[in-house]
Amino acid sequence: MKTVMIFGTFDIVHAGHLHMFKEAKKYGDFLVVVVARDQNVEIIKGLGSLHSEEERLLFLENIKLIDQVLLGDKTDVYKVVNEIKPNIIALGYDQKIYVDNLEKAITNFGLNTRIVRLAPYQENRLKSNKIRKYIERLV
Repeated sequence: MKTVMIFGTFDIVHAGHLHMFKEAKKYGDFLVVVVARDQNVEIIKGLGSLHSEEERLLFLENIKLIDQVLLGDKTDVYKVVNEIKPNIIALGYDQKIYVDNLEKAITNFGLNTRIVRLAPYQENRLKSNKIRKYIERLV
């Protein structure tokens, strides 16, 4: 069985995310989605998420394209890679956070995990930060 892993905040899940899950699943049989912890989201994005990590996890557990949903580690973002040992890590087309040291972490764990970059889906319209700004204008 080939395991594919993806990472993200998934605060406002939209059609672009569904496209991402579908495309990632094409690389294997079992899709694992790792949800960023609340404290890490705040550090990375400079503001908290709209939904708690537990809410985001629960929401994703109900998407049938996804086989397993996990919370990332609070201090070592690569720890879950060593625990799951995925065959493939699929990165979003614009994913930049924690990508620089990913290959090094995979090598240090002694894994033979392949990294792939997924294509965008309506990138000018379906981006979480654009959707959040739109929602905040309405409120």
